[in-house]
Amino acid sequence: MAASNPVVLIDGRSGAGKSSLARALVARWPLRGRVQVVALDSIYPGWDGLDDGVELARELILRPHARGLVGVWQRWDWTVGEPAEAHAVDPSLPLIVEGAGLLTPATARLGDVRVWLESPAASRKQRALARDGDGFRPHWERWAAQERQHVARDDPMRLATLVIPVP
Repeated sequence: MAASNPVVLIDGRSGAGKSSLARALVARWPLRGRVQVVALDSIYPGWDGLDDGVELARELILRPHARGLVGVWQRWDWTVGEPAEAHAVDPSLPLIVEGAGLLTPATARLGDVRVWLESPAASRKQRALARDGDGFRPHWERWAAQERQHVARDDPMRLATLVIPVP
């Protein structure tokens, strides 16, 4: 019997297509309107916060969900550089969490389906800068360094149950 509240974790470097995949999954979810999505872009505490954002997701969203408890996380307001309003995660509903750095040994055990999106740097950069424009451009290398550290340390491709190449 399939779980009624599975957890899907989607990782990949910036511009790999994580948000697009999450939207596509929601659109095709068997019970429409009955799946929650959390994007780590809403949680990372600033441009140096990749690891901290993943840890917040693990502690405030994934662990409570796994225990059948309501998780509560705060959105990061990128404009003012501080936490904003709180959001609840219902443990009885399926959950998709997507974000760079997400697949670690600590989070992998909390995901039923773990996806790694593999995409060439040039394609990713083009997509990310087309999406986020000048707001991201000055931070691209700073963020990419954190992603490289995550890949070297956590080997997310190995932790994935599904690896999807994205041109």
